[in-house]
Formats: sequence, C-alpha cells, structure tokens
Amino acid sequence: MDALQQLIELISRHAPSDGTHATPIDGVSLVRSGTPTLPMPVVYAPTLCLIVQGRKQVVAGATSYVYDAATYLVASVDIPVMGSVIEASEAAPYLCLVLDLDMAALTDLALRHPAAEHEPALPTAGIELNATTPELLDAAVRLAKMLDAPRDIQELAPLTIREVLYRLLTGSGHGAVRQMAKADSRLNQIAKAIAWLRQHYDEPCRIDAIADIAGMSRSTFHAHFKAVTSMSPLEFRSQLRLQEARRLMVAEAVDAAGAGFRVGYESPSQFSRDYVRMFGLPPAKDAGRLRRDAPTVEVQPTTE
Repeated sequence: MDALQQLIELISRHAPSDGTHATPIDGVSLVRSGTPTLPMPVVYAPTLCLIVQGRKQVVAGATSYVYDAATYLVASVDIPVMGSVIEASEAAPYLCLVLDLDMAALTDLALRHPAAEHEPALPTAGIELNATTPELLDAAVRLAKMLDAPRDIQELAPLTIREVLYRLLTGSGHGAVRQMAKADSRLNQIAKAIAWLRQHYDEPCRIDAIADIAGMSRSTFHAHFKAVTSMSPLEFRSQLRLQEARRLMVAEAVDAAGAGFRVGYESPSQFSRDYVRMFGLPPAKDAGRLRRDAPTVEVQPTTE
C-alpha cells in the first residue's frame, strides 16, 4: 500500500463521521466530509492542510486556491477566507490532515538550515500551495500511524512533526514557511498588524496607526498587507466583523441591528450592504436560514 492509500485508510478510521476530529497528538486534527459543502467563512491560523482525498476551494479576498491530494496548503498568518469542499462523496469522502504550525520549531529549523536566496521585495502571500512530495507524505503516514499506537505519541510525535516542518521549510516553493520563521521578515511585520486587527476589529482604527504596529510607512504597509492577504486592511477588518456578526445571530440569537452594532458598525444600512456582498443574503434572512437548516451547528471562525 502506498503512502497516500495508507493515509486514506488511517484518516477514514480515525475520522469516521463528517466534521473536524481532534486527535491525541497535539496540533493535529482530521477532517472528513462525505458531500461537497457550501462556501463557509473561516479563519485560517498558521496551518498545514494536507488533503489525501477529495478537493477543496479557498477564497481569500479576490484570490482563489483549489487544492487536492497533489497539492498541500500552508496558511502562514491568521487570514479570513471562504472555504468549501468541492469534490467529495460517501464512497470517496474528502479527507484532510491538519497540522498547526509550531513557530518555535520552525524558527529553530530555519536557523539550522538557512536559505540561499534573498527575501523578495514583497512578502509571500499568506496562503500558499505547493506540490505534495513523497517525503512529506511518508512523514505524515508515520505521524498518523501513532493514532494506532498512542503510547508512542509522547516520545515520537514531536520528532515526526519536526520532520514534517523540515520538509515544508526545505521543499520547493517554501517562501511562506521560510518567512514565518524569520522574526524580522516582512510577513511577520504584517502578522503583527493582523494580530492587532483580530483583537480590535470592532473598534475604529486609523491605517497610519496599524502601519506603525507593523513598523512600515502607510504606502508600504498597504502594499505588503494586500500581498499577504489579498485584501486591504479595511476589507480584512470587514470580513472579521461580518463573520463574528453571523456567529452572534446564529449562535446567540442576536438580532441583525444588535449584531452589526456589537462588531463595530455604526450604520445598519452599511452593515446590511456589506453582509449581502459577503454572504449573498440580508443578515436576518441568512441567519434564519442557517438556524432552520442547521439548528445545532455553531457558526464561528475556525480552520479547515
């Protein structure tokens, strides 16, 4: 059995139902879907998404990414996206292994294995697709096999995760991972601004103030932020606001006006216009549909 088939078998057994399944291995989760899904808003944290069966589409700003078992996805910063499984069936469900990226381990590996090339003028995009290599699959198989041998996890899982990170760092097209590992990289400067926006998305903000957090001029910050996220800072903030407003309406039964106000909108009409632009329906109608169709589902920012 080749590595890909082994991963399909392992993930199928340990993720027997649709949804995201935590595992005993810190930072590792498994995802299954037996059907295609509608686009849903999620926030990707720094993560490796390794699909072994099926196909997924992720849209960040105006940029679309489609990936499958031949291509893995790395998210290098916290970034709001619309994600949907576009190829899946009960006979061949979408299956994915998700690994949270350990920044300390990446930094240590980057110091031990420095890059030969110079850093590009603009930072790498916050989402990157690269070809899945046999070496990466082999390490992923050994990591997933520990789910069948839990007594090995404490001693061996950290070593195997480190190998996975090494493969990401040293493989072809490793720009995002390499920049993540450098404290003074342009990507990490933008990541500081993103972290501030995630904490203060419901507050008024001046672009100059956020640029100061990133340590850049206004014009440089705007260009670099868009290179990483495919969005302007204000578009990024709007996506965070709208995702949280949707969660408030569905999970906490907050009305549309109240949800808009709580996430920072002063104008109900502007909130409604932005909401329709993102989700395709007015706030109250969309929330009612979600509560009716999936009354037990908690809508919240998440990964994969």
